[in-house]
Amino acid sequence: MGADEEAELPEPERTDGPEQQAEPAGPAGLDARDRAVLALEARSWRTAGAKERAVREELGLSSTRYYQLLNGLLDRPEALAHAPVLVNRLRRVRDARRAAR
Repeated sequence: MGADEEAELPEPERTDGPEQQAEPAGPAGLDARDRAVLALEARSWRTAGAKERAVREELGLSSTRYYQLLNGLLDRPEALAHAPVLVNRLRRVRDARRAAR
């Protein structure tokens, strides 16, 4: 196979990056981005900026948009079914912050 023939091969589909279309909903009714937000939130972070950096690099989102999505997920029954311990903990934290205002 020559160099010209290799150039005619189609490029593989990209499945990473922020411009990716949302994947179909999984078994819990959440799309891939929703599951990725919950998975990222479930991780522990050693330094202050590590989480924000991961949000930008892995999800392609600003911190503000990430927290908007996360807050919306906390009200969805699908998120509760997918990660009940995480969602209940975050709901308690959110409610405590609202009560403190």
